[in-house]
Amino acid sequence: MLTNTLLRCLFALMATLVLTLHSPPGVTAPAEPTAATTQPTAPQDPFDFFSDKPVDSAEVVKVPEPNPAWIRIGGPAGLVSLGVLLLLLTKWLIPFERHTVDINLRNFPPAAKRGMAIAVVLFGFAFVFGASQIYYQLQFFDSSADYIASMSVGKLIVMTHAHLFGFTTAFFIVGIPFSMQFNHIRLYQWIFPIGLTAALIDVVSWWGIKFVDHSFEVVSMVCAMLFSASYLWMLIGLVRTLAFPEVIWASDKDKSIREAALKKKEEARKEFRKFFS
Repeated sequence: MLTNTLLRCLFALMATLVLTLHSPPGVTAPAEPTAATTQPTAPQDPFDFFSDKPVDSAEVVKVPEPNPAWIRIGGPAGLVSLGVLLLLLTKWLIPFERHTVDINLRNFPPAAKRGMAIAVVLFGFAFVFGASQIYYQLQFFDSSADYIASMSVGKLIVMTHAHLFGFTTAFFIVGIPFSMQFNHIRLYQWIFPIGLTAALIDVVSWWGIKFVDHSFEVVSMVCAMLFSASYLWMLIGLVRTLAFPEVIWASDKDKSIREAALKKKEEARKEFRKFFS
């Protein structure tokens, strides 16, 4: 048993020796693959955080350069100047005249006064719903300028058409009777054209926001406050004139006549009370 084991070891040693002697020079036995050589190596990221070189990657978002100051400031200033020029042009072409057609809305038939009062209030509600749209859209956008900039050109055309038509109709229906009722006050003759011009400049500023710069948003905000204040002033004046004849303001053209009539009415009431007392 021991002899057989020794013989096997001897034969194995002799076989290894023969193979070594008969192998060509420079040829070695292939190494067995290891876990380190079989696993694929991860690609190396060429980005160097501390390098000053620009990053060349498709995932990088390039922020556009801000417009120069002459566009950001000069554009809105030019649009405001256009509105002022339009007002001055209308003042030069149509100067103020104190002796105009004298119309008193209180002398209109009841149906005309009632319908006019309802129409004025309904237009006021339309303005409120239009303003509520801004509040609604600001829940999805950071600013009104972002909302307008996200519009397509087709939607902006539709918005422009609808608002120009609505602004013109509302101010025409409200501004004409207001200006005729208070035709004796020079300052009041500016409220109608200022409000309508502010509405026009507001609509034009939307196109500036879309295609020029977001700084036109300031013009839109100022014009919105301006035409809202002018419309509210005209609405209060007309509703007071049509629905509250007992309220007398210093701006009323028939102030002295109505005060005398109210005085006679009050004296008649006093005499009536004395008679039954």
